[in-house]
Order: sequence, then structure tokens, then C-alpha cells
Amino acid sequence: MAEQLFDGDEAHRGDIRGAFGRISEQDLGSRRTWRARLLTLAAIIGPGIIVMVGDNDAGGVATYSQAGQNYGVSLLWVLLLLIPVLVVNQEMVVRLGAVTGVGHARLIRERFGRFWAWFSVGDLFVLDFLTIVTEFIGVDLSLGYFGVSRYVSVPIAAAGLVAITASGSFERWERFMMVFVAANFLVIPLAVMARPRGGPIVHHLFVPGIAGGLDSTSALLIIAIVGTTVAPWQLFFQQSNIIDKRITPRWINYERADTVIGSIVTVIGAGAMISACAFALGHSHFAGQFTNAGGVARAIGQRLGAVAGAFYAVVLLNASLIGAAAVTLGTSYAFGDIFGTKHSLHRKASESIGFYAMFAGLVACAAGIVLIPHAPLGVITTAVQALAGVLLPSASVFLLMLCNDKEVLGPWVNKMWLNAVAALIIGVLIVLSLILVITTIFTTVDVRLLLVTLGGALGVVLVVAGSLTALRRRGASVPAPSEPVRRETWRMPPLALLGRPPWTRARLWTMWSLRGYLVVAVGLLLVKAVELSTGHRA
Repeated sequence: MAEQLFDGDEAHRGDIRGAFGRISEQDLGSRRTWRARLLTLAAIIGPGIIVMVGDNDAGGVATYSQAGQNYGVSLLWVLLLLIPVLVVNQEMVVRLGAVTGVGHARLIRERFGRFWAWFSVGDLFVLDFLTIVTEFIGVDLSLGYFGVSRYVSVPIAAAGLVAITASGSFERWERFMMVFVAANFLVIPLAVMARPRGGPIVHHLFVPGIAGGLDSTSALLIIAIVGTTVAPWQLFFQQSNIIDKRITPRWINYERADTVIGSIVTVIGAGAMISACAFALGHSHFAGQFTNAGGVARAIGQRLGAVAGAFYAVVLLNASLIGAAAVTLGTSYAFGDIFGTKHSLHRKASESIGFYAMFAGLVACAAGIVLIPHAPLGVITTAVQALAGVLLPSASVFLLMLCNDKEVLGPWVNKMWLNAVAALIIGVLIVLSLILVITTIFTTVDVRLLLVTLGGALGVVLVVAGSLTALRRRGASVPAPSEPVRRETWRMPPLALLGRPPWTRARLWTMWSLRGYLVVAVGLLLVKAVELSTGHRA
């Protein structure tokens, strides 16, 4: 398909203008030297690393701190396992963005209908809004450590985020984000101050285990780690940000590298935070006594000195700001897709009023909730990361279906091995959320036995599904060879020319079952969050 067929906002076409370089739209030259390749990567880098570091947000800092303070370094292995999850999920998003030129929410609407689009985006909106609230809780707690009132810090942070985003320049916005990305590395000297020991870190990185054993509370925390590291908003943000940056299939390998780099940086930052809290607060009266990120800052200040406490507070502030910027922008992109409004950071506020109004409105409402006296901020903070983990399987199912849609991705559709890996990831996520649901209802259940039972059931389901798929492929007729297609110039045809894929009974049954399960799981998750935030543990 010729590349001139384009189905998006005209602002999404033109030169790539990144924080560290530019690439002309007419640039067709090959990159034969390492210098040329590195300069190209520098210009492309952005969407992948921003979406990954943005997920180490205020909720992430709180979750990793809780893991370190309450469980030491025993949960580091979870982070290592999340690297392939991050890379597989976001690599599919990279292809969708570069090849289609259309946002994630719009693809769901056009390929599966308005109902399923609202199902997907509705869940996203609720989760994202609560996540943005936690970012401003992080702003309050971080600057509160220095004695700044929330009635000063939160409004200033909100106004600053709106000003950065509504500047009308993608290049300027990305440079601001890269400052936040660089500040993320302050967690490394913080971890060094805690005097970590390499032996326990290496052991728990490669040997799964949980200090104190697996129970409903530790299961909730593991799901929260998954949810804060691999969140549904990432799919919507990175796909739209790739489109907004004007990345096409020609540059897809560079964007893949951007995503892998971001995944590694994110996991290193998360591991450093867990280690810092584990070694700073372990074997003290603070161990096992996590309250919130503000309490961790004060505890680290007492244990390691004022400089370390200030470092933690600055890391929390930076995480809150980049998280709020990325999550809010991802939500605004999604609603621009659903309502068909112009949504590009290349546009000035006067050219895209609805897009920037949505961004400013989300920021203002989330900041306003944090300023309400006696608002249930503890419940929100506890629930939001685990909620992301529960909703992620639904978002991943839509992603997988889109990446197997030949009309959408043509020669870029998933390979069979990638489908197998993605199916395994979705299955594991569902098992984790099932453990949470069952242990919330039946508080005395043996969690280890439950894990083995559900894991075995998942294995059987995957083997049966894989066998049926292999049989269907073997019995299918082999199409005649067609004219070779140049992948780097293939783009999705205009959506209006594509026929909507049929809904089979199996697909409908699966989607409605997943929808029903999510309603139950989310309700029970809220029950568990209230129990933990009020001190009544199951």
C-alpha cells in the first residue's frame, strides 16, 4: 500500500522533531555507519523511554517503597520477569502506531464498534483519572517533606504541567520530558546511600520467593507491582505519541530500540527503589510499617540523614510530574480518537481547543480532589496500581486482536511465536487477578495451592488452544504467492475502506466473559483496598 494513503490528522505528517535531533520527511538515505545510526536513534528516542519511565510514577514509587520496606528485596524477581512483558506489549504498540498512523482508541472503535471502544476507553478513563490523582498526592507528599503546603504545591504543579503541554511544540514538550527522565536516575545515588549488599540482591533477582510467604496481602502487592510497571494507559499513550512524533515504518527498528532501552531503565529504577528502602529500613522499627511515600521519606531521613530523605522526596516529585504528564496526555489522546477531534502537540491551543481542554480539565479535577479535606486518598493510592493490574488483561486482548488484523497491519501482523508469548502473558495476568479475587472472598484459602491449581489450569488451556490453532493452520489452504511487499513503505489503507472483522461466537463469548469478570474483580479489589487502608487485613 502506497505510503501517501494517510488516515490521520495532517499535523501528524512532516519532519520528525525530537528532543535530540530532527529527521526530514524526505530522508530516504541509508544509515551505514554507527555514527549515523546513533544520531538517528537520538532523534527517534522519546516515546518508548517516556512511556516506560512515566510508569515509574508516584504510585510506582509508593508501591516499590512498600515492597522494599515490608518485604525487603524478596520481590525483585517480579521486576525481572516484567521486562519481556513490557517489551512484548509495547513492541506491538510500536507497530500499530508506525504502520497505521491511527490512535489505539480509534482503531478499537473502527474495528470492533463503539460499544467495545467505550468499554475499553471507559475503563481507561476511570483508571487514568485515579492515577492522575495519585500523582498529585505524590506532589503533596514530596514537597510536604520540605514544609510546602499542598495548597501551594499542587496548584503550581498543575499549572506547570498544562503550560508545558500546551506550548504548541512537540519538540519543546519532549525536551521537558527528557529532563524528567534524567532526574529519574537520582534513585541510583539514593540506593547507594542505603549501602546495599550484592548477595541478597542477586539471589532474589533470580530466585522467586516472598518474605513471610504468599498470602492475599502479598498477592495484592505483586499485582500492584505488575500494574504500576505495565499499565493499560501505556498502550494508548505510546501509540499516539509515536504517531504525533511522525514515526513511520521506516524508523520502526529505532523505535523498538527506544522501547527496549526504556524497559531496562524502568526496571533498573524500580529495583533501585526497592533496594534503597529494603536496606535503609530493613532490620529497624520501620520494617513492615509502610504507610505512604511521605512516611518513607521521613523514615529514610531518620535512618540515613537529611540528604537521603531529600533525595527520596525529589525522586518522588519527579516521578509524580512525569507520571501526571504522560497519563493525562495518553487519556487526552484517547478521547481525541473517540470524539474525532484534532489532537497533536504540534498544534497550538487555539488550533486544538478540545484536546488541550481535556488535558487541563483532567489535571484540574485530579488536583482539586487532592485539595479536598478528608478525601479518601489512602484508598485511592492503595487501589489504583492493583486496579491497573486487573484491567491490563482486557487491554492486552484488544491489542492482540489488532496485531493479528491483516487489514490493519498487512505484512506487519504478529508472528505465531509472538502470539504464543502474548497469550501466555495475558493468561498469567488473569491468574494473578483471579488469585486476588478468590483470596478476597475466601480469606483462609491456601494461596500456594491456589497458585499451583490456577497455574496448572492455565497450562492446560494454553496447550489445548495452541493445538487447535496448529490444526486449523495445517488444514487451511495455502494462498498463492503474491507480489512482494516492501514492509518499510506499507501503511494501513484509510479505515473507511476496510471491512469490519466478523465477531465469531467464541470471540463474543470470550469478551463478554472477560467483561463480567472485570466487574466482579474490580468490585472485590475495592473491598480489599478499603480493608488495607483502614487497617483491617484479611
